[in-house]
Amino acid sequence: MTEETGLSLARRLWIYQAERFPLLKSGILLAAFSAASLSVSAHLGGRPAPGLWVYLAAWLCMLAFFFQMRVCDEFKDHEEDARFRPERPVPRGLVTLGFLRDLGLGAGAVMIAASLSVDWRLLGLLALVWGWLALMTLEFGAPAWLKARPILYLLSHMLIMPLIDLFVTAMEWLPAAGRPPAGLGGFLALSFVNGCVLEIGRKIWAPQSERPGVESYSGLWGLERAARIWMGVVALAWALLLWVGWAMGAFGVVALIGTAAALAALMAGLGFLASATPERARRLDLMAGLWVLLCYAAAGFAPFLTGGGS
Repeated sequence: MTEETGLSLARRLWIYQAERFPLLKSGILLAAFSAASLSVSAHLGGRPAPGLWVYLAAWLCMLAFFFQMRVCDEFKDHEEDARFRPERPVPRGLVTLGFLRDLGLGAGAVMIAASLSVDWRLLGLLALVWGWLALMTLEFGAPAWLKARPILYLLSHMLIMPLIDLFVTAMEWLPAAGRPPAGLGGFLALSFVNGCVLEIGRKIWAPQSERPGVESYSGLWGLERAARIWMGVVALAWALLLWVGWAMGAFGVVALIGTAAALAALMAGLGFLASATPERARRLDLMAGLWVLLCYAAAGFAPFLTGGGS
């Protein structure tokens, strides 16, 4: 316990979000993600963009999903954090797991209300995402086996990304047509790969940043291999983005934005390979987020720039 426990609830929540769920950064990235998902779905279906409330409801649900994922991580990693990362908010007593659980349940209530305001059938897809999140939190019933296979661990956990995106795009296609538009699978695949870009990018560290008992991809695979795998995943995401741009008839603009963003991300990877410093590791993590932001901005809004949006 620390003197932080004597702070007001509002102050403790502010500290928690700053350390574990930065609202400004997350809000901007998830706004681009949710808005692009709705716009891509509408464009692929040949329909006008949905109303402003649908965009707001999708963004609220996206924020709630990612906050619930953070809360589930707090529960899943509690023993490891207490042993190896005692400076984190829960081990040091800033907030309790019970309080975070209640916040997560409150976020769930918001998601149910937002879903019902758009189409009650969304509740089925919402339950699907929550079911996968529960399996992730339980490590699919085989934590030791799964952690011994880091690639399978990564892929199984990142599958929640296309499931979330399926739910968000359904806020457009379910009430409008009852089924997903042709070509949506490529965008869902892009969401899966971009999840890997973010996850690997945030766990590639400089040698002096590695900590005993705390897993990183640079520690598991080695610096060079981890950076090259990350760059390969960025390249795969770039190829999928180009496919989405082609499917929407906005290849030129998507290719221009996507290629510039991908080259910047790859340069960050090469910079880290040349000199694996903490600063360059942070830059790589930053470029992972920037790539995803620009990727969704290009996919979601290029049709409007080219005159193809409704």
